[in-house]
Amino acid sequence: MHKIGFIGVGIMGKSMVRNLMKAGFELHIFARTRAKVEDVVSEGAIFHESIKDCVEGCEAVITIVGFPQDVEEVYFDTGNILDSAKEGAYLIDMTTTSPMLAEKIWEDGNKRGFHVLDAPVTGGDTGAKAGTLSILVGGKKEDYQVCMPLFEAMGTNINYQGEAGCGQHAKLANQIMIAGTLSGVCEALTYAKAKGLDLQVLLDSVSTGAAGSRQLDTFGPKLLAGDFAPGFFMKHFIKDMKLALTGANMSGLCLDVLSQVLANYEELAAEGYGDLGTQALMKYYEETMDDGEDEASH
Repeated sequence: MHKIGFIGVGIMGKSMVRNLMKAGFELHIFARTRAKVEDVVSEGAIFHESIKDCVEGCEAVITIVGFPQDVEEVYFDTGNILDSAKEGAYLIDMTTTSPMLAEKIWEDGNKRGFHVLDAPVTGGDTGAKAGTLSILVGGKKEDYQVCMPLFEAMGTNINYQGEAGCGQHAKLANQIMIAGTLSGVCEALTYAKAKGLDLQVLLDSVSTGAAGSRQLDTFGPKLLAGDFAPGFFMKHFIKDMKLALTGANMSGLCLDVLSQVLANYEELAAEGYGDLGTQALMKYYEETMDDGEDEASH
């Protein structure tokens, strides 16, 4: 396996393309705006004006796009992946999307002679740059094993989750954990600030104890600095939480924490913060503090 098509060269995808090229793969990429990918083109990626041209003749095609409707478009629209990839190619969707959509791609792709895997990732832009992503794979186990060299170029914690759609279910479970943990970090910092604590001293004090977490380590310093730049867009996290809540409802589950965190994020998105990073959840609590201070002054 040498010639790889890659669609979705964004915050995550660009670093993944670079790491695949470092591992010796030939990368063919498609992006709607060439100017946004000129840096990786100058580094050796081969740009194509259409998805059809990008995937033709590739032994594997990797996609990591924004939303389920984008996944539908790149796979199912006339002239796109399922119509254009060569028979027997490995089709790997690394977008976080609907498990039902992953099953649909697998069923349709399998009928056409493709090897289909759903392989969403976690680790953010930092993990993508370092090549240390966690990769959660669903599909046939033998296909997972064949694609291991691709996965190893992009990640270090690579695990087979089960049949088609199981990679997506695993990623949604991951997002449920993040939702609760990041919300807890923001609430704790809000409480500490209201009580007049030195927030840096607090972080230094609790980060190595039972309250320590990857979310605290990653976002604690950014929150103290007021840095809300996206490593992962809030609007994409909202999409993930909605998918998780849909899956929970289908199984008759009541996930109260997830529901509340989603509501908080949707309120922020409605205020125009959707293109900030997930750590901008702190703005919700800052606004709550401001409201409390205003009421106290009256």
